[in-house]
Amino acid sequence: MPRVAIVGAGMTKFVRRAQETAKELAWEAASMALESCEMTLDDIDCVVLGSAPDAFDAVHMKSEYLSDGAGAWGKPYIRCYVGGGTGVFAVIQGWYHVASGVFDTCLVVCEEKMSSCMPHPQGAFLTIFDHTTERPLGPNLLWIFALEMNAYMNRYGLRKEDIAYVTVKNRRNAADHPCALLGDPNITVQDVLNSEVLAWPVQRLDVSPISDGAVAIVLAAEHVARRVTNKPVWIEGVGWALDTAYWTNRDLSYPVYVEEAARMAYKMAGIKEPRKEIHIVEPYDPFDYKELHHLEGLLLADRGKAPEDAARGRFDRDKESEPDWLPSSPSGGLLGVGNPIAAAGLMKVAEIFWQLRGEAGKRQVPGNPKRGLAQAWGDLMQVGTVVILGI
Repeated sequence: MPRVAIVGAGMTKFVRRAQETAKELAWEAASMALESCEMTLDDIDCVVLGSAPDAFDAVHMKSEYLSDGAGAWGKPYIRCYVGGGTGVFAVIQGWYHVASGVFDTCLVVCEEKMSSCMPHPQGAFLTIFDHTTERPLGPNLLWIFALEMNAYMNRYGLRKEDIAYVTVKNRRNAADHPCALLGDPNITVQDVLNSEVLAWPVQRLDVSPISDGAVAIVLAAEHVARRVTNKPVWIEGVGWALDTAYWTNRDLSYPVYVEEAARMAYKMAGIKEPRKEIHIVEPYDPFDYKELHHLEGLLLADRGKAPEDAARGRFDRDKESEPDWLPSSPSGGLLGVGNPIAAAGLMKVAEIFWQLRGEAGKRQVPGNPKRGLAQAWGDLMQVGTVVILGI
């Protein structure tokens, strides 16, 4: 099977956009990705788009609407969507296209314009629940995540203070990201604990912000990658898993679907000891507890122990003195950079790409990391997607 590399990446700012259309955001990211590796659309064989349901961009048939903005005019084109897991799953879809040998190059674009979803994205999220057993209750994602966070805390006797530290870490990291919405070098745990309660134990600063934005990457088969760059970043492993959509029937304290996706990716990458062989990680963090939840599911922390690890600085960007140091969300994650759903997951893949190439600027993790992992999660809390990159 041909090796596949990421050779370029581009990213817009993650802010609410009043002027740019969704397709303009898609093209802004796509053009930056192409420019970064000195390629043009003529060099691209196919395009993969990741984007949320049509309601989020307030347009009908969004795949068709975004196709030219994503660079797919006259090219083979596919759209995928698995909730918040889309940004990483789109990379997996692109990898398949190139690894199959059918295409030499693939442009992967993920876009979201959530500020177009009126009056609020929760109005669209309401429609994803089962129409008979759940929707009559008027659920929203905030209180379902509150149930999950509460289950996680109660199962392991966790303190809210240790969970809140993730928001502090990520917003401080995001202060060094040029595309970030909520970077804040001065935020404290007490700020998080004093913020508005939305649905206990979820508070305002536990949650990532609504954002607009797009990210794109360029994938290439090995013979193309070595021609266009001397710093290819290889896709070493991919994994995905889907649990039941009935979240009421699952143990909410542990993300089994993330573990299954991770095991699939580790097996493909030949990784037997993830804590020793993964040097940097970008787990999905739409809520602060989810980063910890996902680190445990990725087998990078013991069950129920990730909050303690976070509190002692194990996941900080610059704590090399920690014996089992693992920088997590050096980008600032969704909590700091922003959360345009599909684009947020692809942002994490792009961050690992930049980190492994030593091109992350002020966010650069010391020690020259050689292998990183990006993970995303979505739909009704049951989709896990994982990509492992290496140099």
